[in-house]
Formats: sequence, C-alpha cells, structure tokens
Amino acid sequence: MSEQLGIGSRVEHPHFGRGVVVELGSEFNIIWFKSQQGTKSIGKDFEGLRVLENTGESNTPASSITLADIELALEKVLDQRLHEVEMVPLANRWQNGHLILQPADRSLQSKELPLSTFFHKIVMVRDKLRVLEQKINAHKVLTDEEKIELQQYITSIYGSLTTFNVLFRETHHQFKGQS
Repeated sequence: MSEQLGIGSRVEHPHFGRGVVVELGSEFNIIWFKSQQGTKSIGKDFEGLRVLENTGESNTPASSITLADIELALEKVLDQRLHEVEMVPLANRWQNGHLILQPADRSLQSKELPLSTFFHKIVMVRDKLRVLEQKINAHKVLTDEEKIELQQYITSIYGSLTTFNVLFRETHHQFKGQS
C-alpha cells in the first residue's frame, strides 16, 4: 500500500473488517478492528487494506493519541463500569413476591426472601459477567484463541441463566445464550 495513512483513517481489512488507524509506525500501522475488539499490527506494504477515509499524514500532530492513550482510556472506562449500577426493573407480576425454598424434609426449616432481593443479585451477576467479558476482550496478553475460549464459557453461563429471564420486565435486559 503506497498511500500514507494518518491516525484516525478508516480502513477495511479482508479478514478483520473495518478498522481505525490508532498508531503509526515505520513499517506497521496499529489498527483497531471492531470485529476483534482490539488492535492488530498491519504492515504498511499490505496490499489487501482498502482505505475508506484517509485523514492524511499532514493532519496528524506530533503529540497525537497513541495506542497507550487509548488503552488507558479504555481501562478507565472499564473501572468506572465496575462501580455503575444500572436500574433494571423487575417484571410487574413479581413485585412484592417472595422466593420460598422448601426442603423435601418438612422437618427442616424453609428459606424465604423477597424476590426483589434475589432479582438484584441476578442482575449483579449479569453485570459482573459483562465487565469480565469486556476485560477479556481488552486484555493485552491473551491471544485471540484464548479470548474465544473464555468467551465460550461466558456464553454458556449466560445460557444457564436464561431460566431467570422470566423475572425481567424488559427483554433487552435478559440473558442471551448461544443462538
């Protein structure tokens, strides 16, 4: 590829799809690809890269954003997400309901707790799984194969938790397993 790209240039790779140039090197450009949720080093002479929008070398100041800046910003966002609590509504028919766990042996005491408490714990599990998923995708050391393997475990967990979807008022908050 003979065209000089600048940071922010939009490109399309035959295997990785669309991406954005985030760092320029002497022989390679670092490109963030949405499909990979991460960066790849692509040789400047790679002919398969199609330029969708070129910001041009001249528009890139010497103090431009580096890959390290992007990674730091991503880590900060993920850390903030760890402490965010999204208000997820319980389905109306379960409002003020109770979960009763009754042992088969009637001589043993049953356990009862408000459904809203149980539901809150289910939502917290879902949110922590989402953060774990994001941290895996953004991990600097894991290979793509390792990330995929870990993602399969998370997808399986989501599938196991679909039993609790009946508690959610809005379907977009529900668990979705592998389809």
